[in-house]
Amino acid sequence: MSRPNHMKAAPIFKQPATPAPSNPIPSSSPAFGTPVHPIRPFNVAPPAAKASILPVILPPATLRPLAFRTFTKKHSLTLTSSALQILATFIGRHCGTEWREEGLAERVLEEVAKGWKNRNGGVIVDGEGADLKDILKNLEGSMVGGRIVAARELSRQNSLVLGSSQNGEVSHTRLGIRPSLLGREDSQSSLGLSNLEVEDEEDDEGLRDPRKWLKVVDAFEQPRLVYNVGKKHFDRDTSKPSLLPQASHKTQVFRNRYNLIHQRLLRNESFQTPTFEASKPSLKRTSSSLATTQQAYKLTPIANLLGRNGTSHMLLGLLTISPTGTLAINDLTGSIALDLTHAKPIPEDGAWFAPGMIVLVDGTYEEDDHNAGGGLGGVGGVGGTIGGKFIGFFIGGPPCERRKVTLGLTGADGEGGLTAGGGFGWVDFLGVGSERAVGSKMRKLEQRLLRPSSVEEALGGRGRVVIIGEVNLDQPLTLQALKKLLGLYAAEPEEDTPMTFVLMGNFVQHAVMARGGSGGSIEYKEYFDSLAQTLSDYPTLLQSATFIFVPGDNDGWASSFSAGAATPLPRKGVPDMFTSRIKRAFATANAEAEKERGKKTDGEAIWTSNPSRLSLFGPTHEIILLRDNMTGRLRRTAIKFSSSTTTDEDEEMDLPSTPPPLPPAVSTNPAADMEIDTEIEAATSHVPQLAEDEVVSSDLHAARKLVKTILDQGYLAPFSMGIRPVLWDYASSLQVYPLPTAMVLADTEAPAFCVTYEGCHVMNPGSIVAPGRRGVAKWVEYDIRNKVGKVREAMF
Repeated sequence: MSRPNHMKAAPIFKQPATPAPSNPIPSSSPAFGTPVHPIRPFNVAPPAAKASILPVILPPATLRPLAFRTFTKKHSLTLTSSALQILATFIGRHCGTEWREEGLAERVLEEVAKGWKNRNGGVIVDGEGADLKDILKNLEGSMVGGRIVAARELSRQNSLVLGSSQNGEVSHTRLGIRPSLLGREDSQSSLGLSNLEVEDEEDDEGLRDPRKWLKVVDAFEQPRLVYNVGKKHFDRDTSKPSLLPQASHKTQVFRNRYNLIHQRLLRNESFQTPTFEASKPSLKRTSSSLATTQQAYKLTPIANLLGRNGTSHMLLGLLTISPTGTLAINDLTGSIALDLTHAKPIPEDGAWFAPGMIVLVDGTYEEDDHNAGGGLGGVGGVGGTIGGKFIGFFIGGPPCERRKVTLGLTGADGEGGLTAGGGFGWVDFLGVGSERAVGSKMRKLEQRLLRPSSVEEALGGRGRVVIIGEVNLDQPLTLQALKKLLGLYAAEPEEDTPMTFVLMGNFVQHAVMARGGSGGSIEYKEYFDSLAQTLSDYPTLLQSATFIFVPGDNDGWASSFSAGAATPLPRKGVPDMFTSRIKRAFATANAEAEKERGKKTDGEAIWTSNPSRLSLFGPTHEIILLRDNMTGRLRRTAIKFSSSTTTDEDEEMDLPSTPPPLPPAVSTNPAADMEIDTEIEAATSHVPQLAEDEVVSSDLHAARKLVKTILDQGYLAPFSMGIRPVLWDYASSLQVYPLPTAMVLADTEAPAFCVTYEGCHVMNPGSIVAPGRRGVAKWVEYDIRNKVGKVREAMF
């Protein structure tokens, strides 16, 4: 890139490195070969004066048509009046009188729009924030004479997609993506990658290993995103997190959870009021619309119940225990006592309901006789308590939303094009790139590395993740089972070795750091040393796989003060001082491979937080790793309904969730009350009814019940703070939104299972030593290509 105040000359006219002096001394000596009157050096690149610009005052109304054509029609962005004013001032000052004739303003607007999208700034371009000003500040340094003379990257330093470029390593992103891999048509110009010289992708052997595209996202490094109700978009929380924040941050945790679920409900078809309603109420469904008058539900804020005695409403709120010991429901406007004596859960015995969960309640409001007409009381704290009580008839969880709907994807299983609007495809939830920025290119890369064509030889079992739960190193049977498991995979060809092994705690049966059981910190380190010795017996696995370790509640240092009780989530990984011998085993295995075969290997051990996330091929695959005995906690804290009976109604876990509970006036037999369009009826998905002779096992029913509860809540700790503590400033890492492609929920109190719900495959490996079965090792093997896992067993 040439300097702004110099013109770039042709190579033939470049000035020599040591030019002759302006007044050379004449010499006619043959030794020097210089004439008596030497030729004056020719310089065609004198210091050029900066092109002059005549600034003008450009009214925003004059620039609006051009800005609308560039931002709205081309990039699907909306400009606010403040942003338009800032752009008009900038273009008038730096483009001057030639802003229209030579198209200078259009180029500036194009670069600003691309820079805004690369920052994940959202659909609305706001001029009051610092993002637009930073983009214009970077653009100003690349302009000469009103023209953009350098393809300088405008927004990478503050972008959630790419890493910092301050050190000039512009070809490296957080994913290791090289510039040639970014396939969007504006990536080369707006990201400043067009002038980078990179080698061809096919010549890079390292990028052919799918493990190169695997990234472990620690909960403490995950971007902290907050849903902005006004902008209807996610904002990045730039404040510095703290383990001991102010008390107001606790309220913000609930506020963020509520806003996220509320916007998810409003996008559900069951909560969208039809635009056109027939003059005569009818439940007939036609091909023009699948929505009916009975399917449109309306949420009522708790504060709006005042003065509406005896009316029916549907509430969305947080289940809590009031100071008097009774059940209550809270939202952002207030609180009210909740009576679930006659309530029926939807689905029947299909989900858990406990204090700390956000639920939908359909029922009737009743005022107290002595408090009729009372307003918001001061006895309830912030927001107040509504007098009277809300009698619930139906209670259910908020309907879940598929990942492809959240991200605005189309096609089967979320693979295909992108919708023109809607969804959060531009939001980078994990710091590995947004779906619309790199998603399509990553899917093509996955097709080549993990899903080759039938003509080519398949990549064997490389696209597998082995998940092992409850690795109690203080139990001799655990190491025997682990040796058997590793021996099975070590016997396979090296090219078929699984890319990742996930070992989940607790790594000790008791909290030895708090003197639980026998031993202390010295014994705790010796347990990991014995694990390092076991792993060293399988060098091929250490050289070609990534081992990920997720701690449990009994692991250090958190168990030092919790003594094995529930520790605050998220919690950090096992300290390095206990795991040094394991890291040394990996370094030794890699050194031996390089010495014997002359090829460098990069097997590694990663000690991550609980929970944490695995990202493979950017936003294409997201796997949540959580170690928590959630089933036992749900059994202890769940609400028991008097109307609960055991029925044959079970929801299939691999089909979309049913709509919220219907009002009592609607019959359960649709054929008797409404006319049905046969074409629409055939195209609409339905929950199949189980045959009379088909019985769902108790283990499968418990697994479905647990999975539906967690994914509908969209939160990994749906309990009160006293039951499951949460670090307030890191609560965003516990959000399950959008739904991941897979989730590992290691719960030793639940049976091992692999079920799919709303496109999310949830797995529980259980304990590696099968309880109640002698000499049986159990684990889960997840196939990334097919997005399905299976429980495996082996005798040892």
